[in-house]
Amino acid sequence: MTLSDKEKIIAIISNGIAVFSLLQERGELPKNTTMYDFILKVIPENIKSELNIELIDEVFQYVSSAHSSQNI
Repeated sequence: MTLSDKEKIIAIISNGIAVFSLLQERGELPKNTTMYDFILKVIPENIKSELNIELIDEVFQYVSSAHSSQNI
């Protein structure tokens, strides 16, 4: 089974959010880099047509709520 382009982009967005968060915590991001800018840079060109701000927001909200609901 292969992933659809939509599934691939969701996985990449999720990973991008995680990497962005880690770099932000460490203070290793260039100044004025937003999460959106960062994610736009990591999405491969061949699936960028699937990308939109709403999808980034939706994945971010899901990841945030999933992490906050876990008892760590």
